[in-house]
Amino acid sequence: CLSGPDVPPINDQHQRRHLMLNEITATIGAAFLGLQLGCAECHDHKYDPVSQADFYRLRAVFESAVPALKRDAPYSHLKQQSEAIPARFWIRGDHRRPGPKIEPTFPRIASKSDTGDVPSATTPPRTALAQWLVRSDNPLTSRVIVNRIWKHHLGRGLFDTPSDVGLLNAEPTHPELLDWLASEFQAHGWDLKWLHRTIVTSATFRQASRGRKTNPNWALSLNVDAQNALYSRGYRRRLDGESIRDAMLAIAGLLTDERGGPGVMPPLPDELVGTLLKGQWTTSPRAADHDRRSIYLFTRRNLRYPIFEVFDRPDANASCAARHRSTTPTQSLLLLNSALTLRVAQHLAGQLMLETDDPAKQIEALFLRALARSPTIAESERLSQFIRAEREQLAKESRAADKLALPVGVEATIDPFAAAALVEACLAMVNASEMLYVDWARL
Repeated sequence: CLSGPDVPPINDQHQRRHLMLNEITATIGAAFLGLQLGCAECHDHKYDPVSQADFYRLRAVFESAVPALKRDAPYSHLKQQSEAIPARFWIRGDHRRPGPKIEPTFPRIASKSDTGDVPSATTPPRTALAQWLVRSDNPLTSRVIVNRIWKHHLGRGLFDTPSDVGLLNAEPTHPELLDWLASEFQAHGWDLKWLHRTIVTSATFRQASRGRKTNPNWALSLNVDAQNALYSRGYRRRLDGESIRDAMLAIAGLLTDERGGPGVMPPLPDELVGTLLKGQWTTSPRAADHDRRSIYLFTRRNLRYPIFEVFDRPDANASCAARHRSTTPTQSLLLLNSALTLRVAQHLAGQLMLETDDPAKQIEALFLRALARSPTIAESERLSQFIRAEREQLAKESRAADKLALPVGVEATIDPFAAAALVEACLAMVNASEMLYVDWARL
């Protein structure tokens, strides 16, 4: 399957195919080998031992799976062709300057042979590449995967550039740990579940990300390891947009926990759909699909789902090694005012009212659902005061019930002002910092 950019209307279909193959090759290098092979598309790499010939010999692995393309005809799958176009070295990376024919060969930098490992003539090239990537003597693939998983759980990698282990980048902070995890990962049959389990059950992962200033160990950590380069404490980090959406739907009881199948298209604001051509976004007819996990949401390169956009989802036109995390007013405005968060708050309030009609127990249940902990006495009292004040204000304004944001799924005989005040409390909780950040327990 191709996930890189493709422009079927382009006039020069040779250029289109050339760019597609270059994108595949560069992405394979960055994603699995941690090498910026794309730098060698038109000249030898300036710093790393990767030649232009290395780039096109690796590209030759995919050459036989991409046919001659036709204008306005999209192409989305790699498939072995009966009459393959010969692989070539392209002078200066120009698709108009063909050089000599070449055969598939894996990059020398990660091969046993000084001239690069050559796939067996009896094995399809892409199968041979997959086998070579996970070969026990390949020094790169396992380390790149281990580093990505470590970064996912710990907030930063054992080396800071997940898609580039080249000469100009910093050395691993803990090389022995990286080597041990990589070798054990291979020894356990490249089992990702084993790798995740090993990391999250480690003492390093289970450290607190905040602690009391009176704790001497915590004070020492802050003083000696201010940047946390030695992993002397846990990392506090914000969830990405996809995880925030999933968490909100989950606490409201809305998340559709189905797996597999094609991508789905939830409703979007009219002003956003209006930026697309007709038929580019058709809302999925089944309502349950609108609340599926974010990984199943259909992705367009020229449109990003609003909550993903404001929470720093990267450009889909290029492989992203690490997401940036910003803090902007737009994020708070969206979480306070979007149709998604209001709907979540209404369903969450409805769930709380169905569980109990005791306000104190509703607050307890709200904290357990949203933050996975009970409120402190001060937090409980403060939220109680907020709900009472909001209820009094709404009653004073004498708004009609149809002008209030009421809980979903409860009887109409309830006090509408108290119910709307509970919705506002749920909306506030969805916006709480503790809801959006991974922040391990206090020491």
